[in-house]
Amino acid sequence: MIQNEEQALQWIADLEGVDETAVPRLELLVRLLREENSRQNLVSAASLEQVWTRHIVDSAQLLDHVPRGTFSTWLDLGTGAGFPGLVIATLLPSLRITMVESRAKRIDWLDRALSELGLANAQVAGQRLEQVDTQAYDVISARAFAPLDHLVKLAHRFSTRTTQWLLPKGRSAEQELSTLSGFHHKFHVEPSVTDPEAGIVVGTLTGRKGFKS
Repeated sequence: MIQNEEQALQWIADLEGVDETAVPRLELLVRLLREENSRQNLVSAASLEQVWTRHIVDSAQLLDHVPRGTFSTWLDLGTGAGFPGLVIATLLPSLRITMVESRAKRIDWLDRALSELGLANAQVAGQRLEQVDTQAYDVISARAFAPLDHLVKLAHRFSTRTTQWLLPKGRSAEQELSTLSGFHHKFHVEPSVTDPEAGIVVGTLTGRKGFKS
């Protein structure tokens, strides 16, 4: 369990299979985030005191739950300040990642961040999820986007039977998973490395009840 910023930085430095420019780019992302947060409330001011733990590693840890080399496309729902989307795009610049965000100021921030970071592998879908064109993705992530049952109903059209879902749900992970209905799935909860009481819903969606899969 990561307990301080020094450990968080080391965790990132030790992460296998990521681009060698990742750490310098993440340092730039942190600087950009601090600057932009003075103009709009992207994240809580208190969380910036532990930005590497609360936002960088909390996003990057999702990579531990999907085997490298098994995915090339990633859909991040309700990206907001850019977590996990910007972090994942920075760590894996060969990955094609689409970040969905409908709020104009957040869209502007994400576009500027992508430009400053030189990330040509990521794009912002600046619209509501309901308006995004349907296509299949290898990975779907969402951090603080919507309750699990509503999230799955909105996003299942982007999923195949092999799509890996990575959904940080904090301390409500077990409870939200227990109330998920209407779908056949192989979801389970994995512990977070940044919060001993938080969980990540991980797994695949295998079909919708009442419909042939």
